[in-house]
Order: sequence, then structure tokens, then C-alpha cells
Amino acid sequence: MARSNCNVADFLLEGKPEDCVALHLLGEERTYGELRSAAAAFAHYFDEIGCRKGDRVVLAGENSFFWVGAYLGILRAGLVCVPLPTTVTAEDLEHVLAVIEARVAAVQTGFAAKHASLFRGTHLITDREITNRKIRTLPALLDEASFAEIESRSPGVRTPSLKVEPDDLAALMFTSGSTGRSRGVMVSHRNIIANTDAIIEYLGLTEADRIMTVLPFHYCFGTSLLHTHLRVGGSLVLDSRFMYLEAILQRMLDTQCTGFAGVPSHFQILLRSSSLRRKQFPQLRYVQQAGGHLAPFFIRELQKALPTTQVFVMYGQTEATARLSYLTPEFLDTKLGSIGKGIPGVTLRVLNESGQEVQPGEIGEIVAESESVTLGYWRAPQETASSFRNGKLYTGDMATVDEDGFIYVVDRAKDFVKCGGKRVSCRQIEDQLLQCDELVEAAVVGVPHEILGEAVKAFVVPRTSNQNGLRESLDDFCRKHMPPQLVPGEIVFMQTLPKNSAGKVLKQNLRVM
Repeated sequence: MARSNCNVADFLLEGKPEDCVALHLLGEERTYGELRSAAAAFAHYFDEIGCRKGDRVVLAGENSFFWVGAYLGILRAGLVCVPLPTTVTAEDLEHVLAVIEARVAAVQTGFAAKHASLFRGTHLITDREITNRKIRTLPALLDEASFAEIESRSPGVRTPSLKVEPDDLAALMFTSGSTGRSRGVMVSHRNIIANTDAIIEYLGLTEADRIMTVLPFHYCFGTSLLHTHLRVGGSLVLDSRFMYLEAILQRMLDTQCTGFAGVPSHFQILLRSSSLRRKQFPQLRYVQQAGGHLAPFFIRELQKALPTTQVFVMYGQTEATARLSYLTPEFLDTKLGSIGKGIPGVTLRVLNESGQEVQPGEIGEIVAESESVTLGYWRAPQETASSFRNGKLYTGDMATVDEDGFIYVVDRAKDFVKCGGKRVSCRQIEDQLLQCDELVEAAVVGVPHEILGEAVKAFVVPRTSNQNGLRESLDDFCRKHMPPQLVPGEIVFMQTLPKNSAGKVLKQNLRVM
């Protein structure tokens, strides 16, 4: 990396015209000049309260000008951002605060009020002035300031960003761990810069691009949208109202979005519960799908619904910053179901248990090598040693390859059901179930069974609330279209599947049920 200063904040903001719009919010717009001022104000405040390079700062809030300004200010000051969802439980928040030894937290006021007692001993920054007496009278805060106060303390301050080394930490992205406790993935400035440049290259992003952003920024997929569009001088339309599908579609039209990104549930819901098929989006150049497996027939439906839009199917992991592979639109017809090949700068191999590359049709683990591969897990040496070996990331995803080197994920290593001595892929069953037009979503888990060891249990969301005869027709559909070993032993109908704030299905919750 030849850059004299590898600070991601500079990487994202340098050279952008002051008056160009960076963020389209509901009812207002924010320019690159305003982002620079906000980032500088936060960085100045961090310096005032004695933060030192490498200190960790919790950031919790909805996508907003406050979130982006705080994020850039944290990086600008050489600190480490720890983004969290506002839905984090008190138990998990307490765990994270203890593990990272945070002295600073930048959070939404409502979040601060909800978890006031946990912020004892921290410098607390809120997006609005605090009126809640519970926090006002909390004696153990080191300091408390609102976003407006921070901006007023340092009008026009534009001190240089702190110089960092490529492998200095930029963020700790917390993700679920094998022990049930969340673990912090250590993301460096080098990681972000390398992954951002690669994504820009294969998507062909320019300053003319404007993306509808429904993914939260605390999620690595959402953060990658922020990184890539700020880097090229484009803009982001921030809208957290995905439950109001028609409002999202109309805003995409009104703001002339050139891009949309989502996880599988976003596309499944849009295709089967909105007017997407009946609308035209002349400005929509591409859509990005990642964050899990979208069944091939849904991809076909998406192509038909958006015939002039490029569909990019992508694969990644938090442990690799964001993206690892992509399937270009021209291969959707001939390689449907594949995650494609490594993005620029990423080498992907599928290795068997002996460490040798698998032959076509054989199953092995996806292993990645790239500057995007992160530094491991925060203060978790055993888990780091298991997944990060010799500069490579062992993803835990099982896959096969075809004769042309295209990779096909079979399933997560932990997402199989061992039924009667045979390993059955949950993904395969879900794909089969979703071919029933009456369903919007489906998730499959294994449950204990006295004879088989594990049995298949399915949780499904029907298209309409009218379920008259649906159970019988779905049972009939399964018997006709699925091998006996894949037919669920039990099907549970739900209004919605439990999901995290990024829209990904929480299978651990289903297993508890």
C-alpha cells in the first residue's frame, strides 16, 4: 500500500467538492463539506477528552448524518470504531463494553436512555440534547455532550487526520461466535481500503452513482456501501422504512437511485409482497445481493422484474471486511447458483481435509487469501488460530467447483441436518420449499429425534394471512417435488421469521423455539 497516510477517513473524503451531496436523508441533504466538518468536530472532541490512538469508541444508532460524522471522526482521530445495532441486548452490550474497555460511546439519545446505567465511566456523546433525567442525574459519566455541542466547540476546525499505519485497527465488527458470545473482528485500515477499491472496480462505480441504502451501517455489507460511494464521490439515500415497501420503491424513483443492495429476505419480500414487478426503474443500473443465499429461482424472478438492471450476486464474510467473490451478470444464465470467483485482489480456493484443492463435484471448505482478510478476533487467540492460518481465512463454508472454476456454496459447515446418518443441507430444503408460490420465506433447522438423531423442521411465512388449505397443499407440494429425506417432518407457519437488524434470519432463535 503506497499511500503516505492510510487513514480511511482521508481515503473516503479527499478531493470531494464541498457542495456535492453525500447523504440524502428524509427531508434534508448533507454535503461532503458538512461531513468533513462533522468528522473534524468529533476528532477535535476526542482529542480534548484525552483519547489516544487505538482507543475504542462504541457507535450505536440508525443510519444518519450523526452516525456517518461520528464514524469518520473516530477514524480521523486514529481511534477504533465499534459499531453496534440499537437492538443489542443489555447483556450483550455489557459484554462488549467490558471486552473492549470502552471509555467513549457515541449513541442515539433513546439508546442512551435505555442503557444509561451501562455507560458509567464513559464519555457519552448523543445525537440530540439529553432531556432524560435518568441520564442527567447519572453521577458516574466522565462527560456528556450532544452532537450540536461538539460542533459548536470547534467551529471551522480542520486539523489533519492522525497518521496511521496500514495494519492499525479501524474497527471492531462484532459478529456471533461459536461459543454463543459475540466476538469482535479486527478490521484494519488496509482491509477497508483494499476491499473498497476492489468493489468499486467490479461494480464500475462513479460519482454518478446513488444507492438506496436500507442496510444498517453497523453491518459490514452496509458499511461497504458507505465506503464505496463516498470514495467515488457518489451519494447514498438513507431510508430505514423497509417495512413500508411501497414507500421505499417510490423513494428510489423520486431520488433516481442507480443502485440497490440487500440480503435475501429483502429481495424475497420485494418480489412477492410489493409492486416491484409492475414498476419501471429507468435509472437503476445495478442491484447487489449478498449476506446469504438467494435461491436461483428468486434471481430469475429478479431478472424478469428488472430486465434493464444488472444483478450482481456476491459472497463475503465479516472476517474478510465485506466481499470475497461475485458472479457477474453475464454468467447468471450459465452459472446460476454460483457465487462466482474472487473479486479483484482475492484468491479463493476450495480445499479438502488434506489441504488439497477439490476436483469438480467434490466438497471442501472455501479458503480466502487477500489484503481484505482481517487480523483475527479481538482477544480470542484460540478462535483466531482456528479460522486465520498463515494469512488465509478458513471460512467454514462448504462448497464445490465446476470445470471452469466457478464456486458453488453447499452450506455452512454447521448448517446441515444429520438425519438417519445422512448429512442434509438446510439450504437445499429451503430452496425447494420456496418454489411454492404461496411462501415468501422459509428457514430449516435440525431438531433432536430419538431414532434419526435429527429431524428436519421448517418455519415458513405465507404470502397471505389466509392459510385455509395451505398446510395440506404444502405437504402435497413437498411430497411431489422433494426426495423423501428432504421432506420436513414438521412445518410451522409464522407471520415473520426472526431476523437481526440487517435482515438476516436468526436460526439460533428458531432452534430455541
